Amino acid sequence: MKFPLLLALLVGGASALHLSSETSDSKSLLMDENLPRDAEISRPEVEECPPGEELMPLEKEEEEGSGSEGAPGDEGAVSGQKVTDVDLQCPNEEDTTSLMSDSGCKTCRYLLVKRAEYFDRAQLVCQSCYRGTLASIHSFSVNFRIQSTVRGINQGQVWIGARIVGWGRCKRFKWIDGSSWNFAYWASGQPRCGGGRCVTLCTKGGLWRRSHCGVRRPFICSY
Repeated sequence: MKFPLLLALLVGGASALHLSSETSDSKSLLMDENLPRDAEISRPEVEECPPGEELMPLEKEEEEGSGSEGAPGDEGAVSGQKVTDVDLQCPNEEDTTSLMSDSGCKTCRYLLVKRAEYFDRAQLVCQSCYRGTLASIHSFSVNFRIQSTVRGINQGQVWIGARIVGWGRCKRFKWIDGSSWNFAYWASGQPRCGGGRCVTLCTKGGLWRRSHCGVRRPFICSY
């Protein structure tokens, strides 16, 4: 009687060992099929902002579309579409006013163009007609001299060469001539309030505001 009982125990133990081995192999295959290799594991990309420029203090992306000017959107200023010089006519002399040059830069000259243009078109006029760019402003003294010249214009605001680049956390202000962003003279509530990706100088007080790039305005060239 002892021999059959011993044989039954041995057969049962072997069967249990075989079943455990099959279960372990199945789990191993399942894990191998479902888990990606180390080289295939995707890692979240780190959003890198361009160095050397001031970060936009905006909280909501929706603020880009706000504003009550009823102006066209800023697509022409941010979509990469280039404004061509087809049919470009340089301003007449009576449509311009020369400004005092920057005392710290003998070759820096500023010109007010009273003929209203879109931001990108204004930049093209500065480049094509005066071999310059929309003006960058790096000190209060220059800002004051420009404001003293433009305060007689009744349009209220003029283009300067600042605009927003990037999106989301990487929104930053940048001068269109590539110079460093080391000075700003914002109006109360700016630049957080309002819409638009381009910047104007107010003819009264010389303070800066954000504005939709598709609005026609007089502008300041530096050359």
